[in-house]
Amino acid sequence: MLSRKNKLFLLKLLSLFSVVRGYNILIIVLAQYLTSIFILAPHIRLRNVILDPNLFVIVLASAGVIAGGYIINNFYDKEKDLINRPQKTMLDRLVSQQTKLTGYFVLNFLSVVLASYVSFRAVVFFSLYIFGIWLYSHKLKKFPIIGNMVASILAITPFFAVFIYYKNFDHVIFVHATFLFLILMMREMTKDLGNLKGDMAQNYKTVPVVYGELTSKRIITILILAAGVPIYFLLTVYEIGFMYLYFYVCLALLSVFLIALWFSKGKSHYVWLHNMLKFIIVAGTFSIVLIDLNMILDRILW
Repeated sequence: MLSRKNKLFLLKLLSLFSVVRGYNILIIVLAQYLTSIFILAPHIRLRNVILDPNLFVIVLASAGVIAGGYIINNFYDKEKDLINRPQKTMLDRLVSQQTKLTGYFVLNFLSVVLASYVSFRAVVFFSLYIFGIWLYSHKLKKFPIIGNMVASILAITPFFAVFIYYKNFDHVIFVHATFLFLILMMREMTKDLGNLKGDMAQNYKTVPVVYGELTSKRIITILILAAGVPIYFLLTVYEIGFMYLYFYVCLALLSVFLIALWFSKGKSHYVWLHNMLKFIIVAGTFSIVLIDLNMILDRILW
């Protein structure tokens, strides 16, 4: 039987995990490695990619910066989240603001130190990434469209870190990135629809607050139609192996999403839609292995 002190300690650990969105970071780490193995460096032996110390440092530094980003975002959004996500906010408050800020600075400092192991360019890259996250959390997220675009760009920035490392400029990479960017934009705008009440209370100038829900739905509809373009090219122009199954599922899910979007009216509906987009993103991470199932066995035997 755990003592009261031990229970409190475990709750604080859970709170910290919630603040830094540990589950999201694990998915991003996995996605970086899978992207490196199947898209960015398919010609390099599997063992060499996984055990590459430079790649490990880049992924670890990315995780540290992202965790710090979630902390500073939580710090600036504490009043808004109290309205939009009261249960999560109460859990997050088990860790003091001072502890969170200390963690923010420590994580960013360690990430830059780790980046110095790779190169000076990596130090500059991660320093700019840290500044971009802070600027977004402090200012940019309160502006319509701009906030959504910056949030989506920051979300795919960790993949640019490994992209720059491998210096692979194949066109298919940009097509994949475009699709991911559009899905992230949809997710951000759908989240704004669900957070309308808290955003209005805290004077956040999001699209639903400034232009209304109807305009938001129209923009999301345009983004869904735009996502069809990279899907078309990935299915017809590029060799993506069995990952074509994932994109056909995406077309079906986005069709359901579009219909449900126009019938949605309350927060619970938008949360459901937001979770659907999160599923598409997470499923996409695991679907990368479908690009070449034989590649895994072949590269292990190299």
